[in-house]
Amino acid sequence: QVQLVESGGGSVQAGESLTLSCVASIASFGDYAMYWYRLAPGKQRELVAYISHTHSSGYANSVKGRFTISRDNAKNTLYLQMDRLKPDDTGTYFCKLQAVKEYWGQGTQVTVSS
Repeated sequence: QVQLVESGGGSVQAGESLTLSCVASIASFGDYAMYWYRLAPGKQRELVAYISHTHSSGYANSVKGRFTISRDNAKNTLYLQMDRLKPDDTGTYFCKLQAVKEYWGQGTQVTVSS
């Protein structure tokens, strides 16, 4: 059974930074594309960033230039460095692994106050 465990969320002031981590219990972690999504109250789930098995990456326009996605395949870990956080970044952040099927973590809460 594949498990994804996120950590690193918290409550911060606008302008501050957080780094989220997602550890995956799967062999050949480096073979899979990974994604960060977020869900905010009253809003639809939003794709925040992705990184392919070749380390190419993409970002939502709302976070471009502020967030950086990366991965350490030796540690089976996905990261999301979030800088210059805004109140609109508040939500629950989930990582997803895309294999033949999707696997999701349980989420980690990020709260940004103004």
